[in-house]
Amino acid sequence: MSKLRILQRPYLSSPECFQGVPVFLAQILAARGVQSERELELKLKHLFTTEMKGLSAAVELVDQAIDQQAKIVIVGDYDADGATSTALMLLALRAMGAQVDYLVPDRFKYGYGLTPAIAELAFSRFHPDLLITVDNGISSHEGVASAHALAMKVIITDHHLTTKAPPAAEAVVNPNQLGCPFPSKALAGVGVAFYLLAHLSRQREQQGKLSVKMTQFLDLVALGTYADVASLDHNNRILIDAGVQRIRQQQCRIGITALLDVANRDAAQLRAEDLGFVLGPRINAAGRMETMDIGIECLLATEPTQAYTLARQLNQLNLERRQVETQMKQEALTALSQIQFDQDDLPAALVMYEEHWHQGVIGIVAGRLKEQFHRPAIVFAADQDGIHIKGSARSIEGIHIRDAIERIAEKQPNLVRFFGGHAAAAGLTIHKNDFVAFKQAFNQLIAEMDPDIFQATLWTDGELEEAALQLSTVEQIEQLGPWGHQFPAPVFQGVFQIDDYRWLKDTHLKLWLRLGNGERVEAIAFSAKDKFTFDQSNAQVNLVYSLDRNVFNGRVSLQLNVIHLQH
Repeated sequence: MSKLRILQRPYLSSPECFQGVPVFLAQILAARGVQSERELELKLKHLFTTEMKGLSAAVELVDQAIDQQAKIVIVGDYDADGATSTALMLLALRAMGAQVDYLVPDRFKYGYGLTPAIAELAFSRFHPDLLITVDNGISSHEGVASAHALAMKVIITDHHLTTKAPPAAEAVVNPNQLGCPFPSKALAGVGVAFYLLAHLSRQREQQGKLSVKMTQFLDLVALGTYADVASLDHNNRILIDAGVQRIRQQQCRIGITALLDVANRDAAQLRAEDLGFVLGPRINAAGRMETMDIGIECLLATEPTQAYTLARQLNQLNLERRQVETQMKQEALTALSQIQFDQDDLPAALVMYEEHWHQGVIGIVAGRLKEQFHRPAIVFAADQDGIHIKGSARSIEGIHIRDAIERIAEKQPNLVRFFGGHAAAAGLTIHKNDFVAFKQAFNQLIAEMDPDIFQATLWTDGELEEAALQLSTVEQIEQLGPWGHQFPAPVFQGVFQIDDYRWLKDTHLKLWLRLGNGERVEAIAFSAKDKFTFDQSNAQVNLVYSLDRNVFNGRVSLQLNVIHLQH
């Protein structure tokens, strides 16, 4: 595990502008760039209304297709963002009277995006007039050309980064395409789809045509946005909060309710992070282990029997995914242990490949390695063609992983066949025989970067006054959420007296801490045996922690969730 430095976030502005918010919470908000009370109002009326480039053209095409009863096919993606985007498109367009089906590429057979093979498959299966991509397509130049050759029009809706001109589709909607004025570049694929459908529905309503109220689908928008780890700018926080409220009130897809029940979670107590850590992994498991059709059909289900059958299937696939992930990670760590390096001499990047590794889990394993060693990681698995290997990359703060791969592709075009993604995550395909050459090139590129980037840093919001160590603070923090990527939940640090301790299941550490005012507070360090060195003879402990509530036998009490522990 990488060495860790603990730093306090700087306060970026004066907190006086937040009425009714305690000073320490106002400072926390200011440290996250919140400048006004308006940014604390998560109301739909505050959503950005600036039109995205290509949106009007896309709306006109879809509107015309509905009126003419043309055949539409949604080309989705095999993650939670793609699944929610696909379900959203199907539900909204069908409600507006469209003839629409969907197709999600088998990741193990066709790979990612609108490829020529997918265009041909869509044509042979559905004979559509119009293809609409969701959460993919911004780099699908050849796929669009193939679709046109088969007399199919194409609308691309995507959110992935690009520095190139988009494909020659009839319309391209992506806030990250060159020249798009939309203020938020953080929309997930489902967010882009939502904006297109909202404009379409509004236009059809104004023209007296069959339309639909789009707010009823915000549960899907929230789920896809949070599960895709989109940055929580004000716009995304509005979308997520609205969706979470609908789920809590049981105004959501029955498939989401079923997934929560199968996971033993109470919908009424849903938190935004549950979208990413409870629902997201179960939907993602379908695309990782089998076919995303299972996840999409669960989100589309209208009958409880069907929804719960599919939810249980997704839950089982997630269990299998976790088993495969654990085995692959252990194999990766074993391989790394055979390389002679220590904490002061870690390689700049971790690039690994094993013939038998599961293609659907390499992204998760790359993420685990990145977290443990604080190095960008790329994990490869064999492609079905036996010639290529597919990699999934995860990066640390300060290294834009997609751009790094692009730099290699530009310098050595023969090394990288396909690539795409974000700053923190990307995917790529290379020739199996080029693995060693790619690994050397990537390591050399990363090694040339600022050494300070490779120092793992844990940011905190400083010490919390003892008077604030109470359940009401937990409630105040929750009310200021949702918290997530680029808008992290508050994390505090402090030195505490240890009053008592106990090991739970020989791995989790339970602490009872004595405060200066004589009161006791509980703390829990999950998997502490694997993470920390605990000296039971030491009466004091330095903790980095978040605040939570512990519910036990009907009793609710404050609990510190330990993130880091040192004496």
